[in-house]
Amino acid sequence: MPRQLGELEDTVMTRVWQWNRPVTVREVLEDLQRERSIAYTTVMTVMDNLHQKGWVRREVDGRAYRYTAVSTRAAYAAALMNEAWSQSDNPAAALVAFFGMMSAEQREALRDAMRVVAPDFPEPDGNRPDGTAAADEAPPESGR
Repeated sequence: MPRQLGELEDTVMTRVWQWNRPVTVREVLEDLQRERSIAYTTVMTVMDNLHQKGWVRREVDGRAYRYTAVSTRAAYAAALMNEAWSQSDNPAAALVAFFGMMSAEQREALRDAMRVVAPDFPEPDGNRPDGTAAADEAPPESGR
């Protein structure tokens, strides 16, 4: 499981993810310098650390490297959520607390995601997306 990125690592990875193409240290540096004063060697060290940690791959391009993200921001966020959830001594309670913190838009995004990964999962009204009632289903046999 990946550990959470540090502040500067996240700032650099955000650019790599947003640009979605191979990038150089110089490109990241120039973009970061619009917001803050930062040295080339600092960005180079951060990108090397991200490579060592497996967040980016790099290929030689002349005298420089071009860095590419290994996974997406969504995959990173999902891994962090999964790690936090798996650390709980009561995963169900952790989910209830997490869902309770969600905005209406986030709950709708969750419903959309559930439709993708579990199309037969009941809607909030107790019906499946096809309109059939989940309660009409016979209970599974116990196998006794």
